[in-house]
Amino acid sequence: MGLGETQKDAFFAWLYQKGQALKIDRSGDMKAADVMVSTVITVGPECSVQDVAETLLENRISAVPVVANGGDLVGIVSEGDLIRRTEMDTERRRSRWLALLIGAQPLAAEFVKSNGRRVADVMTRDVVVATPDTPLRHIAALLEKNGIKRVPIVSHGKLVGIVSRANLVQALASARKEIKAATATSDRMIREELLSRLRAEPWARTRRLNVIVHDGTVELWGGVRSPAEKQAIRLAAELTPGVRAVSDNLIIESSASTLYLAIA
Repeated sequence: MGLGETQKDAFFAWLYQKGQALKIDRSGDMKAADVMVSTVITVGPECSVQDVAETLLENRISAVPVVANGGDLVGIVSEGDLIRRTEMDTERRRSRWLALLIGAQPLAAEFVKSNGRRVADVMTRDVVVATPDTPLRHIAALLEKNGIKRVPIVSHGKLVGIVSRANLVQALASARKEIKAATATSDRMIREELLSRLRAEPWARTRRLNVIVHDGTVELWGGVRSPAEKQAIRLAAELTPGVRAVSDNLIIESSASTLYLAIA
């Protein structure tokens, strides 16, 4: 059974206040690189608003980073950026006296948001980001403080991954009571080796997959399209050098459930 929004909010508030979850000592902190999804769905600033809406629906995500041609992160577009649109007759309508109080600049910004045709017109430019070496307790603090659901991970301005609330919950479920700092490096190598191997396989859909490794145990999370794909991913994990055990949490997504989630 999944966590409800209230339970998730309580979890992140606790994680932020305590600052000790998923941690043994300063040298053994889990970092963004340990749990981030590195195959990130992105769009360009010149992409149309309609195409972004289709991307969100097709991939069942609530936001997508905006990346320039050089790979630099320049913004992010979420469902919240698309709900006030003239096409749906949902744009804000202000009374004359309220419009006078608000002022011309905010009203002009609202007009662009409701009528813009390109991602560059509607995206949020001031993006909260972190680096691969950011400890998870700091990621949790960013999510809690800013009321957001995901943090893009950047290195030298380039997008290299993303960490969502779900990834932190997965890490919490996978955590062991004792994690030695010496093991952490080995665990990261196992994770990178497995993900690299799966990216090279034409049958593997890595954007729907997340891998967390603790003390040689591989935790598999995400959705797959068939029992065969589920079995193949598990086998790939078992064949990765250094793996001691595999915990398979993969869910087979039926076409019916995909359609339901898309229209829900």
